[in-house]
Amino acid sequence: QVQLVESGGGLVQAGGSLRLSCAASGRTFRGYAMGWFRQAPGNEREFVAAINWSGGNIYADSVKVRFTISRDNVKNTVYLQMNSLKPEDTAVYYCAVGEDLLRAPRYWGQGTQVTVSS
Repeated sequence: QVQLVESGGGLVQAGGSLRLSCAASGRTFRGYAMGWFRQAPGNEREFVAAINWSGGNIYADSVKVRFTISRDNVKNTVYLQMNSLKPEDTAVYYCAVGEDLLRAPRYWGQGTQVTVSS
């Protein structure tokens, strides 16, 4: 059974940093993209960042420059380094894995709360 386990969320002041991790298990993920989405209260879930098997990445315009996505293919783990956090970054952050991640993520994590205070 596939499991995605996220960690690293929490409360931080504006301008601070957090690092999210997501460890995937239960099958081989070779060739799969890994990434992050987020959902703020009252809003739809939105794309944040994704990275493919070979390390190519893409970001939402709202987080470019401030966030960095990376992955460890041996550990099946994806990371999201979040710097210069803003109150509008407050959301539940979800890890996702899939062959076509942007259109149809196959697997989802349970989510981790990130709260940025002003």
